[in-house]
Amino acid sequence: MPSEIRILALGALLLFVHIFVAIRFKTAQYGRNWNVGARDEALPPPSPVTGRAVRAQGNFAETFPIAIVALAGVVLAGRTSNLTAIGGWIWLAARVVYLPLYVAGVPVVRTLVFTISMIGLAIVLYPLLIG
Repeated sequence: MPSEIRILALGALLLFVHIFVAIRFKTAQYGRNWNVGARDEALPPPSPVTGRAVRAQGNFAETFPIAIVALAGVVLAGRTSNLTAIGGWIWLAARVVYLPLYVAGVPVVRTLVFTISMIGLAIVLYPLLIG
C-alpha cells in the first residue's frame, strides 16, 4: 500500500480527534444535556479554549479535502515517490502538532506550523501540477 494512503487514513483518524476534542470542550462548557439534546437552544459564546478547539476543528475540516486530493491524486495518477511520501508525512506531523498549539492559544508558532503543513501539501501536489 502506498504511504500516501496510510497518511490519508491517519488524517481521517486525526479528523476524529479534532471532532472529539471540540465536542469535549463544548460539553464541558454547555453540559451533557446539551450534548445529548437537539441543540436547538441559543448558547452563550464559547469560552476561549472551547472556541479555539472548535476553530481548530474547522481549520482541519477546511484543509483536509486538499490533502485528500493531493495524496489520493498522486496515487491515482501513479505519481507517488519518496518526495510525495515525505510531503505527506510533513503535512500530517504538522497537523498533529497544530491542534494542541491552537487549543493552548500559542500564537506565532501555530501559524508557522500551519505553514509547514501547507508546504508539505505543496510538495505532494507538485507532481500533479507539473506533470
